[in-house]
Amino acid sequence: MNAFSSALLAGLLFAGSAEAQFRANPSERGQNHHEQHENRRELKDDRLDVAELKSVLGRFDRAWSRNDEREMRAVELRLRQLMRMELQESRVELASASSEAKRSQREARAEAWEVRDDAAWGRRSDGRRDVRDDRRDARDDKRDVKAELVALRSRQAIARDLAELEGRRGGGALHRKRDLIQELIRLGEREIREGHQEVREDRSERREDRRERREDRRW
Repeated sequence: MNAFSSALLAGLLFAGSAEAQFRANPSERGQNHHEQHENRRELKDDRLDVAELKSVLGRFDRAWSRNDEREMRAVELRLRQLMRMELQESRVELASASSEAKRSQREARAEAWEVRDDAAWGRRSDGRRDVRDDRRDARDDKRDVKAELVALRSRQAIARDLAELEGRRGGGALHRKRDLIQELIRLGEREIREGHQEVREDRSERREDRRERREDRRW
């Protein structure tokens, strides 16, 4: 193969790699946009849940201080409703986190294979940086699954305790019930803090997306 043919082949291989990366990026950016939207939605829902639980706690305290049986029964009914909704939300979020973790693991493996292929064929690639990013994302997603599982189990335990205490008006039972409501609030507030962290990470990913688009245009 003469020098011209070698240069032509190298150029075609380089262009093919760049074109493939350019095609892949819009799909990845679309997935990132979906995740960012979901993170903002979940943060909004978490804030509403905590606000509702704080309202229930206020109603509980007033019913207790007045020995208002009718209002206390209404508070217990609202707690049952909230627990059903929160348990369902936790299950949905756990399923979503598990799906995302599996997807990010597949992407990390695929990117690693692509880097090896590029190296074998002598193609220029920023794949090593992408592999690091994908592996970091996979670790973060695995961490999210664990957090969602812990949250679901915590809510399930609280729901069982509340069910056992329902209808009981002794001081010990009421003190325990109040502690459980506060535990739900603390759990929700922790998820709000984690949601804010997710949103900050989303902003960082958007900046990374813009940088990659500029690099794609230069290619």
